[in-house]
Amino acid sequence: MDPILVLVLTLSCLFLLSLWRQSSERGKLPPGPTPLPIIGNILQIDVKDICQSFTNLSRVYGPVYTLYLGRKPTVVLHGYEAVKEALVDHGDVFAGRGRLPVFDKATNGMGKYTCTA
Repeated sequence: MDPILVLVLTLSCLFLLSLWRQSSERGKLPPGPTPLPIIGNILQIDVKDICQSFTNLSRVYGPVYTLYLGRKPTVVLHGYEAVKEALVDHGDVFAGRGRLPVFDKATNGMGKYTCTA
C-alpha cells in the first residue's frame, strides 16, 4: 500500500475518533458552538473584544452555554440572572473550583496563587 494513502487513512481515523469522543462528552453540558478537534472554539472568540464575542454567543445559545478552550469544556454564564441563579439559588453545587494545571505548576500544588507586581 502506498505510504501516503496509509497516512491519510490514519489521520482521517484519528480525526473521526476525536469528533466522536467530543460529541459523546457533550451529552451533559449546555448547548454551544461545535468545537474543532484540538483547538476547540478559540477561533470563534475575538481576542480584541472578548465581551462582545460572549454576548454574540449568548444571543445564539442562551445565557448558559459551553465553550471549549482547547480540549477542555468551559460552561459560560452570561448575564446577571444566570449568574445569580447559579451562585445564589444553586450555590452549593457551584462551591468547588476546577483545577488549573498552570496555577498548580506555579504554586507546586500548595494553596493559592498570588500575583506580585
